[in-house]
Amino acid sequence: MSPVVVLVGPMGVGKSTVGRLLAERLAVGYRDTDDDIVAEQGRAIAEIFVDEGEAAFRAIEKAAVRRALDRHDGVLALGGGSILDEDTRALLAGQRVLYLSMDVEEAVKRTGLNAARPLLAVNPRKQWRELMEARRHLYESIATAVVATDGRTPEEVTEIALDALELKEA
Repeated sequence: MSPVVVLVGPMGVGKSTVGRLLAERLAVGYRDTDDDIVAEQGRAIAEIFVDEGEAAFRAIEKAAVRRALDRHDGVLALGGGSILDEDTRALLAGQRVLYLSMDVEEAVKRTGLNAARPLLAVNPRKQWRELMEARRHLYESIATAVVATDGRTPEEVTEIALDALELKEA
C-alpha cells in the first residue's frame, strides 16, 4: 500500500486544503500526519515543541510519517519539516510527491506569520526565509512535481497539480 500522492511544502502553503480537494477529485481518502500526531499525542504540535523540544517532536513525526506511508493509499499531507529527516526522504523516493511552494509575501498573506507556529516565534519573516533556505532544496530533491501556489486559489492549484502529476480524476 502506498499513497496516490504525498504533499510536501512549508507551513501555510495549503497542503491540507489542496490535499482534501485532490482526494475528492481522485475519489480517495485524505490523511494528514500533523492530524495523526495531534490525535495520538492528545495535544497541539506547538505544545509538543514547547514541552519536549523540536528533537522529540521530529522523532514523533518521523514515526507518524512512516506509519502513514505504509498504511494509507489516498492523498497524504506531511508536516512542513518532515523532510528534514534523511530516513523520511529515503521513504519518499519512488513515491509521487507534490511540492507546493510559495514565497514569503504569500506566506505573510496566508498566515500573517503570527499564528501558533513554534518555529516562527521571533522575527517570523526572517525565520520563514531561513527555514525555506534550509528546506527548499530538500523539497525539490524529493518532488515529482512542483506547483507554486502564489496568487492561486486552492481549486486552481488542484487542477495544475492533477496535470503536473498526470493523475486522472475518478
